[in-house]
Amino acid sequence: MNQVTPQELKNWMESKKNFLLIDIREGWEREVFNIGGIHIPMGDIFSNLGDIPKDEDVVLYCEKGIRSTIAIQRMETAGYNNLYNLSGGMKAWKEAL
Repeated sequence: MNQVTPQELKNWMESKKNFLLIDIREGWEREVFNIGGIHIPMGDIFSNLGDIPKDEDVVLYCEKGIRSTIAIQRMETAGYNNLYNLSGGMKAWKEAL
């Protein structure tokens, strides 16, 4: 599984790298703090696969990186090989940046 650190992701954002950012947390978590991207809660990922490209980098994030790891593992079984997990999630983002 591909991982991206908070600093690497920040660099991607600042350099305008072409990628899709997906927050898979629940709505209330996103309201408290988020770093952007589209919001698709983990429970809705599979019903929204048509909105997630297979031909560009996609970064998933959650609070600690656990739910996004699980989502990525499941998506890989559906043929995705372009996924990145934000290592440590929002917790690591807040601590690092």
